[in-house]
Amino acid sequence: MSRIEQIIDELQDYVDGCKYQPFSSTNILVNKEEMEEFIAELKLRVPDEIKKYQKIVGQQDAILQDARAQAQNMISDAKNQIDVLVSDQEVMQEAYRKANEIVESARQQAETIIRNAEASSRSMQEGAVDYTDRLLSGVQDLVAKALEEGERNYKESSETYRMIYETLAANRAELSGGNSAQDA
Repeated sequence: MSRIEQIIDELQDYVDGCKYQPFSSTNILVNKEEMEEFIAELKLRVPDEIKKYQKIVGQQDAILQDARAQAQNMISDAKNQIDVLVSDQEVMQEAYRKANEIVESARQQAETIIRNAEASSRSMQEGAVDYTDRLLSGVQDLVAKALEEGERNYKESSETYRMIYETLAANRAELSGGNSAQDA
């Protein structure tokens, strides 16, 4: 499990452990500093994860280069064998035939190695991009939920305080016998 996944789990545990807002069964109270710490750590970790996947992609390039080098060596070895086999006419004809077979076989093997390495490279790169996108999507969803929750909490708190204020004003007006205009 990557550190980003751990942070996401910690963030989920934190949200699950938050207290509900008074008079609400769906809204929670969130400590802004703790939420900002989670977000800051995610901002620090995401580039590290991306670098890790870039390193994997870089290794794939090295594998491709190694496969090409092996293919070139095989072709070179085949050509060397041709030179050794070619000494007289009968041997020469047989040598050319065998050499062509060896060169063709080496070429086919080299193409297969390169195709497999390229396919593996593409697959690894797509997997790394997919994984990073899923992580970023999860973080984005959590931040969107926290933002939405914060906005809803602020709106509900404002409405609650406004109702309390109006009730208090009405009570004062009632107590003073309608002289609340003088108090205001």
